Amino acid sequence: MSADMDRVTLLIEGAIAHVGLSNPGKFNAMSRSMWRELKVVFQDLNQRADLRCAIVAGEGGHFCAGGDIAEYPSFRFDEAALREFHESEVWGGLQAVLDCPVPVIAQIEGNCMGAGVEIASCCDLRVAGIGARFGAPIARLGFPMAPREAQLVIREAGAAVARAMLLEAAFFDAEQMLKQGFLNAVVADADVQIDANKRAARVALLAPHAARLNKQTIRSLMAHGASEPLLRDAYAYADSGEHREGITAFLGKRPPAF
Repeated sequence: MSADMDRVTLLIEGAIAHVGLSNPGKFNAMSRSMWRELKVVFQDLNQRADLRCAIVAGEGGHFCAGGDIAEYPSFRFDEAALREFHESEVWGGLQAVLDCPVPVIAQIEGNCMGAGVEIASCCDLRVAGIGARFGAPIARLGFPMAPREAQLVIREAGAAVARAMLLEAAFFDAEQMLKQGFLNAVVADADVQIDANKRAARVALLAPHAARLNKQTIRSLMAHGASEPLLRDAYAYADSGEHREGITAFLGKRPPAF
């Protein structure tokens, strides 16, 4: 496949970043180069002070169908190469998404399998079309999910869902994933992009530093609980301009200018 076919795209519109997963003809399955590009794209976004929200979406009506299996024979049968793939390439991409300081929205359409579930698990808000399907049927391919990737999916989708996906190769529809708490909303397939854009616009209008702090707090609480370092630094924003503007605008009965 040519280098310009399987790729991760980036479009910046104002304070919102649109990250696209593209692998035409393969439902946007993640190739090795795409994992590396995902890392680079998000590392760049993570340095942007003007960014307020990011949306991750697949092209052509699907989110991501997993890994690009056509590449697997070239490296998966060697332990060192397999470790490098999962611990460096895959986890490098996922960690870059997890490290994004602003809210990340997953815009999920069609197939969301394996790597797609992992990428969606790195996002803060997830909206899916009614026709979306979720799973990680890698047991049919003869291998397990890598430990850190499995931990990520268990944390976000729940242990029962992860067990069913990995042990039974079970599939879930959008309504089931909504009930499990993995999704924030399920909408008509034609409205997924509209809904994701509206959510991003709402996020972008809110206090940007507060959003970053809330994201940091949520991740820290999930990982470490109410730790002493978190509690020590939790109120350092007290004299910030954003804090003053929010309170002053409310009392003055006007919209805040964040």
